Amino acid sequence: MMNATGEQLEPDAPEAGRGGRPDAVHASPLGGMIRRLRKEKSLSLKQLSLRSGISIGMLSQVERDVSNPSVRVLSAICQALDAPLSVFFEPVAAGAEELDFVRRAEQRPVLQLGYLNKELLSAKSAHNLQLMILHVDRGGSSGEGLLSYPAEKGGMVLKGEIVLQVGGREAHLRAGDSFAFGASVPHAFRHTGEEPAEVFWIIAPISIDKQL
Repeated sequence: MMNATGEQLEPDAPEAGRGGRPDAVHASPLGGMIRRLRKEKSLSLKQLSLRSGISIGMLSQVERDVSNPSVRVLSAICQALDAPLSVFFEPVAAGAEELDFVRRAEQRPVLQLGYLNKELLSAKSAHNLQLMILHVDRGGSSGEGLLSYPAEKGGMVLKGEIVLQVGGREAHLRAGDSFAFGASVPHAFRHTGEEPAEVFWIIAPISIDKQL
């Protein structure tokens, strides 16, 4: 598919909201937040494209909420904007009790990425340690190619099955299996099995908290 200028556009990502998630949490619109961050840094779409390696057409679709970015695309955008993933989570209205070291179950924001949703567990004070649950539907994955950024990762499969690739090796993980690997090690994951998967995912600080 081509746009009005004749540029080849990348295929649309899967439709939003397919990944499993608890009903109590709320999803965040991505496009407007990415556009706001880009403009705050006085970057054009072309400049963001050069920084991130993502085509102008795909960036435009993401900003207009026409397409949902894969994990790889969102990670590249985060790094290009020098922004942590947590900035894309919708702020939840404060209750009567506001403790910055606590994240209440009903106050977990969710970021929807098509067949993959990220549910934030980290408390507001945990700026350099990110805890989340990945809800991975059938067909879900981290996207094409391997991810790599300066933060150690670990976690455990809570439900279902995934295949985790770390460097040149793959592991088939089932509920109860845990994992950990070092900073900047190329990695990827994909859903396997019949039921949706849930993965407890930890991102530990190394330098800047760039995340999955």
